[in-house]
Amino acid sequence: MTVSMRVMSAGDGYEYLLRTVAAGDGDRSLSTPLTRYYAEEGTPPGFWLGAGLSRLGHGELESGGRVSEAQLQLLIGMGHDPITGQALGSPYRKYTSVQERIDRRIDALDDGLGPAGRAERIALIEAEEHDKGTRRAVAGYDLTFSVPKSLSVLWGVADAGTQALIADAHHTAVAQVIAFFEREVATTRVGAAGPEGSVAHVDVAGVVATAFDHYDSRAGDPQLHTHVVVSNKVFTVQVFWFNCFLWFWSGSFFGFGRGAC
Repeated sequence: MTVSMRVMSAGDGYEYLLRTVAAGDGDRSLSTPLTRYYAEEGTPPGFWLGAGLSRLGHGELESGGRVSEAQLQLLIGMGHDPITGQALGSPYRKYTSVQERIDRRIDALDDGLGPAGRAERIALIEAEEHDKGTRRAVAGYDLTFSVPKSLSVLWGVADAGTQALIADAHHTAVAQVIAFFEREVATTRVGAAGPEGSVAHVDVAGVVATAFDHYDSRAGDPQLHTHVVVSNKVFTVQVFWFNCFLWFWSGSFFGFGRGAC
């Protein structure tokens, strides 16, 4: 099995989720209700994963439970609890756009510049800012788990019983990797200065993820793979000297969380 990772940005990342992760590997207009995806024959609905699920809502979410469109919009699109709608930790950070930075620098230009000099400086400013691009908050990570091509071909031509055995083994491997990810990899940074000045790494109490099984590639040939979309909102645990356990939602895996005991 191989695992690839794609960073999902807040805003654009949410559109990517709707177009591809939650609607097969093709593309479609966002005007099509996402709920149609769940009813399509041959394409199973998404399901929940992660040890952090128990801390959402009132504990009604369980691993393997079905993911709804509204829940996706709340968690990935807005960074909110998919059950209660409450914000999870700090809101997604907002950064100035390329055009906003250009306008700000142009407004600060010396009024004494002549037309030619001003035009030259503006062209330079625009080139520099476009090269920098727009920084975006991270909403989550799309971890794509793919079996070897030979196994996908076997799965495609096998009988239903063999297909089920292959799919079960694939799902077991995915669950084991996510458990290892939660135990050994996932962490967050905390500190009064935020992500750029965080002073400590702390453990997380699991992650919240949604998984979507796909059975073919964009070219239409057999390709068994699962998109696991891990939310960048993590539930962290800190133990203080007086044995007070503090649980709180952090803004991101590499972000800033705060809480009070």
